[in-house]
Amino acid sequence: MDGLDYWRLCDELSVIQAALLIAGCEPTSDAQYRAEKFTDKKPTGYEAALTAISNALRRGAITGKCIPLYEYDMNSNICGEVAHSVDIYTSRIEVDSLRAWLSKRGLKTGFFFPELTFSQEYLNPKHPRYAPKLAAAIFAWLATDGECATKGKSPKQALTKWLRENAREFGLTDDDGKPNETGIEEAAKVANWQLTGGAPKTPVG
Repeated sequence: MDGLDYWRLCDELSVIQAALLIAGCEPTSDAQYRAEKFTDKKPTGYEAALTAISNALRRGAITGKCIPLYEYDMNSNICGEVAHSVDIYTSRIEVDSLRAWLSKRGLKTGFFFPELTFSQEYLNPKHPRYAPKLAAAIFAWLATDGECATKGKSPKQALTKWLRENAREFGLTDDDGKPNETGIEEAAKVANWQLTGGAPKTPVG
């Protein structure tokens, strides 16, 4: 694995780390310094990603912890918040939420969307036996791996939410472009790993 791959272990990232990863850069101290201090050395797409992520976190479109910038008096005491500000270093974003937000905007390549390490033909839309509903179920199952994706939701609810957000990609929409609830329900049933129903169980230990 290269340095970037190890960042896939993170469930949370700072805003600047996420922006650098979207731009294809490893968020090392040197990279962060160069991105912030030298305009001519900023990675392509970094500035746009930083702005978009900050705004989305502030609005609640991306789940995480939004920490504002503060104003200080001459004695270094906090005297107020900077309006509409986001501290890109201390604010945190949940990676699963960021990935879903990127997907909604049609950005489905790059660091947060690594290519599958297997090459099953049934996931290839060009294959003559490609089944969109089967592919949707598999990708929904993969996308909901992790506590962030299922936090406060049952597996079926998390799967259904993801399928609705990505319905168009798998042909799970009607003639008006609205999610096909019947198709989504069927795909969610296939991918659901908690068949007993009820609220998710809290791990013991």
